[in-house]
Amino acid sequence: MAGNRSKLAELRRRQAEIASQIAKLEAAPASPFAPERFPDLAPVEGVRLSNAAAGVRYAGRADVMLAELAAGSVIAGTFTRSGTRSAPVLWCQERIAALATEPAVEKLAIVVNSGNANAFTGRHGREAVEAVTAATGRVLAVPAGNVFMASTGVIGEPLAAERITARLEELAAGLTGDGLEGAARAIMTTDTYAKGAGAVIDIGGVPVTISGFAKGSGMIAPDMATMLVFIFTDAAIEQRVLQAAVSELTDRSFNSITVDSDTSTSDTLLVGATGKAGMAPIKTRRDPRYRAFHGALEGVMRDLAIQVVKDGEGASKIIAITVTGAKSERAARRIGLAIANSPLVKTAIAGEDPNWGRVVMAVGKSGEAADRDRLSISFGDILVAENGWVAPSYTEEAGAAYMKRPELEIGVDVGVGEGRATVWTCDLTHRYIEINADYRS
Repeated sequence: MAGNRSKLAELRRRQAEIASQIAKLEAAPASPFAPERFPDLAPVEGVRLSNAAAGVRYAGRADVMLAELAAGSVIAGTFTRSGTRSAPVLWCQERIAALATEPAVEKLAIVVNSGNANAFTGRHGREAVEAVTAATGRVLAVPAGNVFMASTGVIGEPLAAERITARLEELAAGLTGDGLEGAARAIMTTDTYAKGAGAVIDIGGVPVTISGFAKGSGMIAPDMATMLVFIFTDAAIEQRVLQAAVSELTDRSFNSITVDSDTSTSDTLLVGATGKAGMAPIKTRRDPRYRAFHGALEGVMRDLAIQVVKDGEGASKIIAITVTGAKSERAARRIGLAIANSPLVKTAIAGEDPNWGRVVMAVGKSGEAADRDRLSISFGDILVAENGWVAPSYTEEAGAAYMKRPELEIGVDVGVGEGRATVWTCDLTHRYIEINADYRS
C-alpha cells in the first residue's frame, strides 16, 4: 500500500512538472522578429509528412514528425562534428555513406522527435535509434537502413523509444503532401516560432520546387548549431552532386551563424531530392542547370539560417557582420565569428552602446591576420574608424542612434587581402540567462 502511495505521489509530481513546463512554453514571449504566420510553402511532389503527440517529454503537444520520400529519391546531409555527437547523428552519417555508394530503390523516410536529444545515452541511445528505425521501416514497408532519425532536446536522458513507435501507425496514416507546417512545429524546443522557407524556380524550362523547415534558438554556433534542418526538392540530381552543393552551402549559411558560441551534439541537416520534376537528372556541377539549382538552394538555406538567429534565445537585435580584406574567405569568416561570439560585443549591442573598441578587440583575438593601421569599421553606412584610428567624421551620437535599430550591420576591413565573408548573430540579453536557467525545470 505504501509503495502504491509513493508511485501515485511520484506520478502527480511528474504531472505537475509537465504542466509547469507547458505553461512556461506557452507563456514564453515570441521573438520580436517572429513572422505573423508560417510561410506558404509549395508542396514537393514525392514528399509526404505528418506529425503526432508522443509525449516524449511534454504532454499535449506535437513532438514527433515523419517524412516519406518517394522511391528513387536521393538524400544528402551535413552534421555536427562534436566529439559527443548523438546516436541519431552517428546513424545518419552511416546511412548517408551507405546510400551514396548504393542508392536506395525503395522509399526513404525521416523520423524526428523533440524533447530528448538522445545524446550521451551510451548503448541505450543506439538501441533506441535501431528500435525506431526498424519500426518505421515495418510501417512504411522499407528497410530500416532507409530510415533516417534525428532528435533534439535535453542531453543525457534515455529516449523512451516506445513512445515514438506507439505513434508510427498514426503518423503513417496521416502522411500528406501539405504537412510542412505541422512537421516544422513538431520539432521545436525553445523556438518561439516555426521556421520555413522555399522557392519555385525554372530550371531548363521545368518548374522545380524547394521547400524546407528548421528548428533552432539556442546552443547555436558552427559546426553547425543545435539545429535540425530538413529541405526537400523535386529536382532530379545525382546524390554526389547534391552532397557537394549541400556541403559547400552549409558553410555559407548554417556555419555562418552564431547565437551563443555553443555547438550542439545533435546538429543535422538533410536535403532530399525526389526527382519528380520531370527533368533529366543533373549529373555534374558543369551542367548549366546546376547553377540555377545551387543558387535557389543557397537562398533557402540562408533564409532558414537567418531565421534561426532571429529566434535566438532572448534576442532583441539581429546583426550582420561583414568582414572584408582578409587573407581568405575562411579567415574572414573566423574574424566575423570572433566578433559575433564576443560576449562584450553582444552585450554592448544589447545595451545600444556603440562601443567599437570591442570590435577591435575581437578582431585581434581571432588569430587571423589583420593590419592594425589599415583597419576600418563601419556601423551601417556610418564610418566609425579608418586607417587604424577613429574617423574624423564619426560622432558618438550617430553611433548611439544607429544602435537603437533592431537590425544592424557591422562592416570590418582588415586590410590584408581579398577574403570576404558575412556572418549573422544576435545580441546577448538577460532573457537568454532566464531561458537557459529554466530549461530543465
